[in-house]
Amino acid sequence: MRIGTFVLAAQFPGQGPAEALHRAVRSTEAAEESGLDSVWLAEHHFVPYGVCPSATTLAALLLGRTRRIRVGTAVSVLPNHHPVALAEQAALLHLTSGGRFSLGVGRGGPWVDLEVFGGGLDAYENGFPEAVGLVLDWLRKPRVAGRGERFGFREVAVVPRADELLEGPGPAPGTAAAGPGAPGPEVVVACTSPKTVRLAAGQALPMLLGMHCGDEEKAEMVALWRTAAREAGHPPEVVAGAAHVSAGVAQIADDAGAATETLVKAMPGWLRQGLDAHVTVDGRHRVMRDPVAYTELLCGLHPVGPPRLAADRLAATAERTGITRFALLVEGSGDLTATEENVRRLGADVLPLLT
Repeated sequence: MRIGTFVLAAQFPGQGPAEALHRAVRSTEAAEESGLDSVWLAEHHFVPYGVCPSATTLAALLLGRTRRIRVGTAVSVLPNHHPVALAEQAALLHLTSGGRFSLGVGRGGPWVDLEVFGGGLDAYENGFPEAVGLVLDWLRKPRVAGRGERFGFREVAVVPRADELLEGPGPAPGTAAAGPGAPGPEVVVACTSPKTVRLAAGQALPMLLGMHCGDEEKAEMVALWRTAAREAGHPPEVVAGAAHVSAGVAQIADDAGAATETLVKAMPGWLRQGLDAHVTVDGRHRVMRDPVAYTELLCGLHPVGPPRLAADRLAATAERTGITRFALLVEGSGDLTATEENVRRLGADVLPLLT
């Protein structure tokens, strides 16, 4: 069981972005000190839901501040980036960190980001497979040419090569790195639909599954991934060894009611202001979740409560889904001191119950 944190750099009401980013940095340092496995960083633009616009930039800072912990993006939104530029950054972070970087990629949403960065709605609706393929080519091959519908360019040399790691831990244990036999950084795909599940499975890439999903839905997605991976011809050991990541929320307290109360008091205000700030690129209607009901749903799904309850929920998810890697949102209180204590208790009180 590998327990990590999921860092949104959430800006709660009454806070500024600098406070949210400081909490993100400090919670990562606390995660390393507490013996946790990893930190996963989100990317958002133009909204206080999360004030980190470049997960790779923040990852570079945090890799420099730490020595052991794995740092990944959850996710870098591919329609906002040129795939080659993102893959170059991934290779750079992989090589300079001794193999501690994981690149998580996703489609994002139909937000105004697509207009600002020039990707357009087509990049969101149709361009994700081509972009993923170009990222993987760059991380696997010595020379790459763009021959797709969106990206066309002459063959160029890959510099630096992701397989030139001198020393270090290399890919996360139990992963296929950038693909079968690839020695570069681990690549993870955020999956929210059967289409993206099959895309990830076709390349034997592990999935990142959202915190709104329950165990039954995650188990179904893992089963679909395994079927699609076998159909793509991947060997049984690769299919069985895929290290998917389950996102969730964690709030540790001696009393379950107190843990839930902490989140129900703080998270709805953040969710309301953060989610309401999202603007669609084409004016399509959005149905937003009720912030209080959503917070209560998360508290019921994830490790929110005393250490034994938290450990039991994580173990139950692992048993039902086969997923043993977790990225847990720990900043739900909105408070720096409380976040650091939450991380400390995850490492000191919950982790020993799972090993």
